Amino acid sequence: MSNASKPLTCTVTSLVLFVVTTLQAQDYRPVTHAPVPIQIGTAKKVFISNIGSDALATPDFRRLGQPDLPYQRFYSEMKGWGRYELVASPAEADLVFEIHFGDTLSDCGKVTSYLPQFEISILDARTHFVLWTLAAPVQGAIRQATFERNLDRGMASLMADLKAIAAPTGSPVAVSER
Repeated sequence: MSNASKPLTCTVTSLVLFVVTTLQAQDYRPVTHAPVPIQIGTAKKVFISNIGSDALATPDFRRLGQPDLPYQRFYSEMKGWGRYELVASPAEADLVFEIHFGDTLSDCGKVTSYLPQFEISILDARTHFVLWTLAAPVQGAIRQATFERNLDRGMASLMADLKAIAAPTGSPVAVSER
């Protein structure tokens, strides 16, 4: 093959791949509603497990004098919601909600930032399989009052997501389409 025909061959190959990919994408029919595991909607009793905070976040909560603040806030929100009976041991529960607060370090070259978030994993207490995981970002802050307000917002977001999937009917959850 001559050097002059290489650009033409590359262009034709790229065009063919684009057309094939486009045709395949048109055949793709995205699922618009995915089912929520039935256990989440039918469960009556929940045990809340405190997974804790990671090493980056723990000092912030200690400075506030509340090293288990994410657990305490989540427990309080769950109690106030009243959807599930909160039990004292996993053996009594239908579901286990594992609450964790992570403060992931993100390094993008010259910029380093923290990405704090609440995380909940919902496990079937009988099989120990993770049924669902939720995460809600918490905007960082320097001032204590701002940080606490941001924690409240993150917890509110997490609870809203949990309430959306915990409908007793087992309602499907909308999945974003491509």
